[in-house]
Amino acid sequence: MRRTFALLLAALAVTGAALAGCGGSSHPAAPPPAATAPAPAESNPAGDIPDNQAYVTYRYDRGGVTVKVPEGWSRTDMAGGGVSFTDKLNRIEIVTAPAASAPTPRTVTADVVPTLRAHVPGFTPGTVTTVARPAGQAVLLTYQGDAPADSVTGKAVRDSFERYAFFQDGRQAVLTLSGPVGADNVDPWRTVTDSLRWQR
Repeated sequence: MRRTFALLLAALAVTGAALAGCGGSSHPAAPPPAATAPAPAESNPAGDIPDNQAYVTYRYDRGGVTVKVPEGWSRTDMAGGGVSFTDKLNRIEIVTAPAASAPTPRTVTADVVPTLRAHVPGFTPGTVTTVARPAGQAVLLTYQGDAPADSVTGKAVRDSFERYAFFQDGRQAVLTLSGPVGADNVDPWRTVTDSLRWQR
């Protein structure tokens, strides 16, 4: 009897201590889940024309052509003829002139490439091919060169050029598109070159 009573007291003491421990201490809250890092913002190479860029039709009466150009770009009448459109690092240039015959890859290689080599800093020739556009067949010359040095930093951007030479009824229209090497402007440049039309 005495032994049973002693065991009962011991059991009660253990239970009381356990209850006291539970009630007298607080368990630390579980740590909050690790915050998810925000997705990095999309980074486009310098000179990329936005996918949502709007275009407007420019009527070049002196040159006898119309062409779509990005809305908001700055227009400049070029010395000696022609017109250009620029925005930041990109440029579109349109020059027209009388021509006795249509250009060919051979004539562009023989006549145009040496002239560009002499006038474009850092000129590096690319390819000369024939391409089809709604305005007719054109000779496409690709090349690279150095843009004019920045007036503040003195650094020159390396540009990629696409020069399209169109011909119709004794007239040649040369459409030159340029922007930094690495810029993905395939779609915008296709929009521009597809849009060229001869005025009747």
